[in-house]
Amino acid sequence: MKLAQCMSRLGTETAFEVLARAKALEAQGRDIIHLEIGEPDFTTPANIIEAGVAALRRGETHYTPSAGILPLREAIAAEVSRTRGIPVSPDEVVVTPGGKPIMFFTILALAEPGTEVIYPNPGFPIYESMINFTGAKAVPVPLREEKDFRFDVQELLDKVTPQTRLIIINSPHNPTGSVLTRADLQAIAEAAQKHDFMILSDEIYIRILYEGEHVSIASFPGMKERTIILDGFSKTYAMTGWRLGYGVMPPALATQISRLMTNSNSCTATFTQYAGLEALQGPQDESYKMVAAFKERRDVIVDGLNRIPGIRCVRPKGAFYVFPNIQGTGMKSKPFADYLLEKAGVAALSGTSFGAYGEGYVRFSYANSVENIRRALERIADAVDKLPKA
Repeated sequence: MKLAQCMSRLGTETAFEVLARAKALEAQGRDIIHLEIGEPDFTTPANIIEAGVAALRRGETHYTPSAGILPLREAIAAEVSRTRGIPVSPDEVVVTPGGKPIMFFTILALAEPGTEVIYPNPGFPIYESMINFTGAKAVPVPLREEKDFRFDVQELLDKVTPQTRLIIINSPHNPTGSVLTRADLQAIAEAAQKHDFMILSDEIYIRILYEGEHVSIASFPGMKERTIILDGFSKTYAMTGWRLGYGVMPPALATQISRLMTNSNSCTATFTQYAGLEALQGPQDESYKMVAAFKERRDVIVDGLNRIPGIRCVRPKGAFYVFPNIQGTGMKSKPFADYLLEKAGVAALSGTSFGAYGEGYVRFSYANSVENIRRALERIADAVDKLPKA
């Protein structure tokens, strides 16, 4: 079989590989604490489940418009208008099976050989994978611990060239939990207008914010026309398996992204869309409880990691990940993550799973119970103590 050359440039998401290894160890009788997968451990709220079931029972099992059902697009437009402070209409919304298709379709629609896309590194691995897939040049901007894992804005701006077609930003950020400031976004917005490029703003963790305010770059003057907002239901409403996300973008681009939907998925599952409608319009109590629980877990894991010799950890402002520095252990990221899984029964991801600038770090997802996080911290401390001393 002769595969297209572009397939050799397609990467993966290591979290699912580590999850498979962890499950295999569990099948052998090992007790594994899962801190690898970026998935809320809560059940989808009951009202949302009931809305999905009711939709199935009344026959909502057929095709919909590729961009999504109108009631959901209207609800999304209202939600984004309220939370970002910008006017949004349904024709600017495209509903997709999860948030990833918005990354996939946006990069596919805007990037091509001879163009450049700037993205955060460490960062969600699908950004780099999809840029490479299109044949565009992937231009990483390092996120450094001393900057609380935010962009050095001047360093980012220095990488802008006439070939820059798109800049990807993610705030709150996976894997570090960092949050861009208003000043950061202002500088990027000014550059976008000066140099005529678009912004893909991944805002999937907008509701999982513990400190400060969420500011969308789309809310800056002149930026709504240059921004694709990526959001969805997986994180806020514990709906990862429902596969429901969306993009908000200029109408002309929404038309093209809808065509990509037509050519790939046809549409997002109908009953899932009705569940999403209930998620937005129904009670929000369970979502707020989840965020409060995540904040408690954040403090437990950060404080615990900072008590382990050889490890230091910045306190994230959002999402549900920590990205501790493990250089003091004397180990590289991948061997350290493998060591924790094999010897300590704690599943984590190597920082290099998120790009070359993740070397020296690992990612833990604290989407697990406080009890399990405390058990994991004990195991990590014991495993680090058993490492050979320099």
